[in-house]
Amino acid sequence: MKILLADDHTIVRQGLRSLLENKLQATIVAEASDGREAVSLAEKLKPDLVIMDIAMPGLNGLDALVQMKQFEKETRVVILSMHIEDDYVIKALRAGAAGFVYKGSAFEDLSLALKAVVKGEIFLSPAVSQVLVNGFVKNGLENNSANKSINELSSREREIMQLYAEGKSRSEIANLLSISVKTVDRHKENIKSKMQLRSDSDIASVAKECGLTSY
Repeated sequence: MKILLADDHTIVRQGLRSLLENKLQATIVAEASDGREAVSLAEKLKPDLVIMDIAMPGLNGLDALVQMKQFEKETRVVILSMHIEDDYVIKALRAGAAGFVYKGSAFEDLSLALKAVVKGEIFLSPAVSQVLVNGFVKNGLENNSANKSINELSSREREIMQLYAEGKSRSEIANLLSISVKTVDRHKENIKSKMQLRSDSDIASVAKECGLTSY
């Protein structure tokens, strides 16, 4: 099995590589330190599986997952994250994730996830399943008005929202996404309109609230 690892912490990637290669005889074809790099490598290398964190700079794991599924539906993606709130999990599953593993669990969970992926099944860590059930029972999955609104944003609008939240300027965003500054501004105004935001500072706070970034 050819695997791409995507996590912004080098030591996490190195630990995962060692465990996967030594215990499961998996082949790690590449490592990515952010979501944008992960999408590029996935498109180029077409791995069988991507193991990816959510909280990554530039492009978070959930939106990276959405982009990967647009060009390569056969590549399976397992989310490996400390962020296991019900909204994260349901967004990942809706986007096409093949599994969601809690980073705080034992390696055995990831091993079971890989076995499930090979069979075409979806795997959730027990801790993730419990959080998901609790979310259904207590609150429903979309009780947060900000999360409801963010579902109305396009993939590009979510990208720009995250980059603004991470402190990128208009010109930096334009250069990174290969679009004009005017296009960036238009997207920003669309974001404000759809999310009912008044200022640029609101964009950053709502992006963090909705889990687009933790930076």
